[in-house]
Amino acid sequence: MKPNLSRIQSDMGQINGYNASPGAGITRISFSEEDREARDYLMAEINRLGLSVKIDGAGNIRALYPGETDLPTVMIGSHIDTVYQGGEYDGLAGTICALEVIRALAENNRSLKRGVELIIFSEEEGSNFGITMFGSSILTGQYDVQALKEIYNSKGQSAYDVMEQFGFPARTIGQDLLGSDEVYAMMELHIEQAGVLEYEGKQVGIVENIAGLTVLKIRIEGQANHAGATPMHLRRDPMVAAASLILELENEVKPNAMKPNAMGTTVATVGKIHCTPNISNVIPSAVEIYIDLRDVEEDGIYRVIEFVNHKIREMETRLGVNNEPLYRISMEQVAQTKPVKLSNQVLGVLERNAVKSGMGYRKMNSGAVHDAAIVASKTQVGMIFIPSKEGRSHCAEEYSRPEDILAGCQLLLDSVVDLASQD
Repeated sequence: MKPNLSRIQSDMGQINGYNASPGAGITRISFSEEDREARDYLMAEINRLGLSVKIDGAGNIRALYPGETDLPTVMIGSHIDTVYQGGEYDGLAGTICALEVIRALAENNRSLKRGVELIIFSEEEGSNFGITMFGSSILTGQYDVQALKEIYNSKGQSAYDVMEQFGFPARTIGQDLLGSDEVYAMMELHIEQAGVLEYEGKQVGIVENIAGLTVLKIRIEGQANHAGATPMHLRRDPMVAAASLILELENEVKPNAMKPNAMGTTVATVGKIHCTPNISNVIPSAVEIYIDLRDVEEDGIYRVIEFVNHKIREMETRLGVNNEPLYRISMEQVAQTKPVKLSNQVLGVLERNAVKSGMGYRKMNSGAVHDAAIVASKTQVGMIFIPSKEGRSHCAEEYSRPEDILAGCQLLLDSVVDLASQD
């Protein structure tokens, strides 16, 4: 059996036409009109296959190609939402390849012991409510109805109200949770979002570990004052403290000969800064920075958190005018996912099929977090990566070659057949 590349390309082209930012990347935010159009298109394709469908209160779509038995299913899929002005492949390639796997099974009248379930997750990117993997987290029971009522988007709308107004019964989410006995294995195909596979000339990556993520919010309060009239030695400038912390964080995390104990797999990013009052001629009164920490080893994340704590304590003891503390500093952990080791059994199936097909592959880690990492709390999980041109992702330049998409889809199809044939 082989997937149909032209059909995959047609599906992706159609769905990427549902875009709120034409000419400036792809913007398809969950629970938007563009999301509705994409869902309608996919539901028409699912209905054409005659699959039974369940849609939960958060809008996660589950469509079943039945097996010969009622044994737990093999689940495949990804997401269709994007970041603002994102790319054409993130999430969507995995969703359409999963749909194509089921089409290939149906067209060949392939009967399997286990059913194969297509999953399309809601709100993976967090672009609406600021919580990544939101749909899969709801599906696995990490948020209840009350929590949905307390999570808001930038328009001040609660997740509960948005889902209900969109047509999903958010009030029922506790009734549609993914059970630990429902799914035998889950696989997600995704673009790599880095340049390793392209650099090494590999067609596919087989993921061994998915990095854990911790986000720290650091608030540094100083004293607002006139930018021109305040002498440098009389300033309590929180932006200077924030800049110092960012530089020291970079030096701490980056491995070098002077730090033989550095994990080497840890990455740290400050990509979001809030400055008050954010005026060019005013010394800020407060600065908030968000530190994104990731590692496939929990110890690496803990080590950096301890380092940040130490630096904060140092800054809090610095004295300025009249022996008053220069800064007041607080730290809050605003997000956390643990590192996930993927299934050796699924990894073995993927590797055997890659070898059998003659595909160039490598085993690797994922620095990005995916829905598969959330589902790993309920079942064994595997992931397939396909190359991203120049490692670009979350931008209009995101691109994966058609032949690599086809190779990844073939590996997914072959591995689904193997897993769904097992007792």
